[in-house]
Amino acid sequence: MFHFVLRTVIIFSIACYSSLKLYILLSHLMSHGGFGISNTLIDYCATLGRKGLNEAPMALLSRIGVSLDSDLLDRFDKFIAEKGYDNRSEAFRDLIRDRLVGSAVVTSKASVVGTVTLIYDHHTRLLPEKLADLQHEHHEVVISTLHAHLDHHTCLEVVLLRGKSHNVQQLADKLISTKGVRHGRLVMSSPDTVSPHRHSHH
Repeated sequence: MFHFVLRTVIIFSIACYSSLKLYILLSHLMSHGGFGISNTLIDYCATLGRKGLNEAPMALLSRIGVSLDSDLLDRFDKFIAEKGYDNRSEAFRDLIRDRLVGSAVVTSKASVVGTVTLIYDHHTRLLPEKLADLQHEHHEVVISTLHAHLDHHTCLEVVLLRGKSHNVQQLADKLISTKGVRHGRLVMSSPDTVSPHRHSHH
């Protein structure tokens, strides 16, 4: 009985990220009979609990099993090696985040950030002025613009946007469809969807 109760308490304590909770629960058990719990164990848990108060709680991690065809797994391992991942877990997390973001940004009222990349011939009549006018008309979603000269005729322009998904998409469509733009692409992400994490690769 004691081992079952102690094991349950320890599991509960880990789930709550605090050895201090384990100390409190063990103390409570001792006051109701003790189940043979020693004062040494109580003191040890108290020490861990006090230490835990000064430390930020770790993110709760869940372990899952995934069944894959051997050929698919081999191709995945080669892919993540080329991308510089140290392990499969971080690669899986990035793939999941990417799908979650992809689903979030299509919601018209979602808060998003995005970049519109444009390649165009700056000799096209009034094209630079038209692109600038569009950005002024939607100044509430335009954060900044990067402009680079690729050669004598070709310019690269990257427009950084932030706002509701439908507003960002609307401006991007207008910029990309402007006559004279050779190629354009919008890439959006949702800060609210992506949890903070660290990469070991660049």
